[in-house]
Amino acid sequence: MNHPPLLSRYSDARYECGCDEAGRGCLAGPVVAAAVILPEGFACPELNDSKQLSERERERLRPFIEREALAWAVAEVDNREIDELNILQASILAMHRAIDRLAIRPDFIIVDGNRFRPYGDTPHATIVKGDARYLSIAAASVLAKTHRDALMRRLHAEYPHYGWDANKAYPTAAHRRAIARYGTTPYHRLTFRLLPPP
Repeated sequence: MNHPPLLSRYSDARYECGCDEAGRGCLAGPVVAAAVILPEGFACPELNDSKQLSERERERLRPFIEREALAWAVAEVDNREIDELNILQASILAMHRAIDRLAIRPDFIIVDGNRFRPYGDTPHATIVKGDARYLSIAAASVLAKTHRDALMRRLHAEYPHYGWDANKAYPTAAHRRAIARYGTTPYHRLTFRLLPPP
């Protein structure tokens, strides 16, 4: 473990929910958010911001988080909704949908980043780099990322030219070359800059 231990709580609420999303910068597919409520005393020294973990580490942590959490949920907003709303609003909507699906209603919500829209009258806090500071946000980041990666692997089987099994629809040079060659799919976000500037 080469990072400081993550904090278990931001508030003194009984049920504090951490939220994070994955896939904001991608050219195709949904943005996926997760909401996680962890039990008192939850410990997992290897848990960290999902971007700091390898794919193998994330996949190993996913069932542990899902088993140990008091409640967890994942939700998505698809590419068509992203094009209608914009990616920031779509990301917040995905988090709201994930919270909607929780078996326990949270008393407090902590969100990675600096933007959120109030969820009813539940108090919340936005925390920049929260996924590297709080266990519940880190857990949400792992669930959002692993669930989205699994979805992109399924979509890759439908459209193999774009390499989504490897690039997960992020704007890699190979992904952009495939768009230039084969055009867009029904999963591409048409409001995003899909091709490199000339």
